[in-house]
Amino acid sequence: MKKFLPPALGLILVLQLLDAPALAWDYDGHRAVNQLALASLPTNFPAFVRAPAAAERVAFLGGEPDRWRNAPDLPLRHCNGPDHYIDIEELEPYGLTPQSLPLFRYDFVARLALARAAHPEKFPAIDPARNEDHTRELVGLLPWTIAEYYGKLKSAFAYLKALDEAGTPEEIANAQQNVIYLMGVMGHFAADAAQPLHTTVHHHGWVGANPQHYTTNTTIHRWIDGEYLLKTGGLDAKPLQARLRPAQLMADSGKGEKIFAAAVAFIVEQYQQVEPLYRLEKEGKLSAEGETGLAGRAFLEDQLLKGSQLLGDLWLSAWQQAPEDNFLKTQLAKRKAGNTAAPAKP
Repeated sequence: MKKFLPPALGLILVLQLLDAPALAWDYDGHRAVNQLALASLPTNFPAFVRAPAAAERVAFLGGEPDRWRNAPDLPLRHCNGPDHYIDIEELEPYGLTPQSLPLFRYDFVARLALARAAHPEKFPAIDPARNEDHTRELVGLLPWTIAEYYGKLKSAFAYLKALDEAGTPEEIANAQQNVIYLMGVMGHFAADAAQPLHTTVHHHGWVGANPQHYTTNTTIHRWIDGEYLLKTGGLDAKPLQARLRPAQLMADSGKGEKIFAAAVAFIVEQYQQVEPLYRLEKEGKLSAEGETGLAGRAFLEDQLLKGSQLLGDLWLSAWQQAPEDNFLKTQLAKRKAGNTAAPAKP
């Protein structure tokens, strides 16, 4: 027997879906970005990452941050949701531009709170019933998330290098698994940054003044994320590999503040693609109907490639810029000396 929702409950669920932070690319898109980033790495990149099981895990983990949404826990929703986006237009009322963003996420959050307290008239009222996770006060935290995962991956490569010299096989294997995990999960956010609708208030249809008469349909986001690609033949990373350039060491990538600035710059570049995307939709090039409806596919493939190139550069830079873990090296040396000095037990 089919069960139907009461009308009121159905309406509530619809509103919750519309209010929920948007996904960026379906799993196939995130998987493809991670696979393409792996293909861009040089042959001297640590070989364990290329092992079939490891490569598959990196690809699988591209979808991990979206899977965290299956738990309704408010603390998780609060910390995870804003990591996937930043709405560029919302910076101006706070007296901010992308170029003036503070380096630290909590400095940014404090800046938002202080501005709201000082000038409440500048900001629309927030309905508490639609803000259970307390994210509507936030503009989005995507560039900080990318920079923070970069730092975590640098750390993982640093202690892996130390363990490679003096660790046990079990320690080395565990450290390698940590690298794989961080590479895979951070790939999700690089891919998010390449989805133009994750850089704008127009993430679920055009809002506010609309002189160009762009669509206000709230389903555009999920259509772009995967439904369109699925309807036009699916997504396979292999045919796109021929368009990859080799991963490159990012400028000044030894400094976390430079990676943050690079993440912001990348996001701003993708923000410039918001209107072109809406124009494609308006012209029927993202309809998936007829020859004209296929024309928008190249645009979306280009965005996926941009995300994969950013990700490959981040991975390569984190590996090459990983510092010496002198503390761990000292501890490992002490352990070795202690083991050497101890008499063998009968």
